Amino acid sequence: MLVDEIKKICFAGAGTMGCYNSLLAGIAGYETVLYDISTAALDGASDGQRLLGDYLVAIGSFDEAQVTKGRNQIHLKTIAEDAVKDADLLSESVFEQLELKRQVHSQFDKLCPPRTIMTTNTSTFMVSTIEDAVKRGDRFAAMHFHLGSSLVDVVPGPRTSPTTLDVVKRFVKSLNCVPFVPAKENRGYVFNNLSTGLNLASAALVAGYNEPFEDIDRAWMKYHQAPIGPFGILDLVGLNVAYDSVQDHLRFEGENSSFRLMINLLQPFIDRGELGIKTGKGFYTYPDAAYGRPEFLTAAQPKSEIYRVLVNGIIIRAIQLAEHGVANTIDIDKVWMINTKLDSGPFGWLDQKGFDTFLSEIESEKRNLLYADCDLDQVRRFLDPFVKIGNTGASVGQGFYAYPQPAYQEAAFLINPFQGQKRN
Repeated sequence: MLVDEIKKICFAGAGTMGCYNSLLAGIAGYETVLYDISTAALDGASDGQRLLGDYLVAIGSFDEAQVTKGRNQIHLKTIAEDAVKDADLLSESVFEQLELKRQVHSQFDKLCPPRTIMTTNTSTFMVSTIEDAVKRGDRFAAMHFHLGSSLVDVVPGPRTSPTTLDVVKRFVKSLNCVPFVPAKENRGYVFNNLSTGLNLASAALVAGYNEPFEDIDRAWMKYHQAPIGPFGILDLVGLNVAYDSVQDHLRFEGENSSFRLMINLLQPFIDRGELGIKTGKGFYTYPDAAYGRPEFLTAAQPKSEIYRVLVNGIIIRAIQLAEHGVANTIDIDKVWMINTKLDSGPFGWLDQKGFDTFLSEIESEKRNLLYADCDLDQVRRFLDPFVKIGNTGASVGQGFYAYPQPAYQEAAFLINPFQGQKRN
């Protein structure tokens, strides 16, 4: 059901996410405009949306008729004034560069009708670092989509009104998506932080330990029966997007070997212009990527340690998020499960592994520089209340969940997804 307050939407930025987000809106039946200052970007938008539509059909989100109808709802514009004429909602998806985003929002704040709600699809910056570029702070929020997932991060800024937050959440639901409002704003929200843990562990294994990137993907795909692994996902998102995000982490969090290894791994691809699926080549060559071939999983047997390292990288990030009060442990697991379609999340994994085993593993692996950004004192501090009362995981019947029937295995766990907690 469409939202009464929203009839027309302008998506600014015709990159991967702008194409994807506008396609979702078109499929839902909204009048949709895709704007970009670059005619070359708009010229490639149709091909991009065709590929993204094929992907949505392949994963069962929509059928071909829905995707075709959605694409026909989208109008391409290169003139900003025309793009936002009569727009009720603006969704910005330009490059992950803070000053560029502020400039774009300042421009559109002057061009949009007074009623227009303005949103950013940023995956890196806090909404508070962008929203003071506009006068309409009460009608400004982050609305961040994830490729191939129903999850959408909805994050109000310091001035966002309850009415605006309500409209954006209802709009997200009208796209057949699930809005998630974290307890407080945080760079990378929840899922992108968890993915960062996976990506940093993957980069450390490849750049620091010379493990083939294909073996990283094989280990992940085999264990989860997943259609794609970490490096295939990086190709899908765009290596330039990942690169910009890591560069921002370096600026905000300081230099450390994990992020530097990731930069060093991505730099040659950036220099060659091999940015992933959108350029036809990244870690893999497209459209016939090797990981999609039946023989990919049987071509080699990855080391068993690879999967352990990947999982621990995600768990560390999950603990950081919970410790910082961004979301509670249950909501963090739900975010992960919705986005990945897996049957457990990082705190469920931690229960199954056992707290003692996990601590022993990361203490050893940190010495080998696999988790250079991991604060062991923070991890111990977070787990200590559970350890003191003996609730150390599934083997003793209680950790973050009660066993033998943990809540995350129940059918109702994801029906009403988020508990929520008081926002700071």
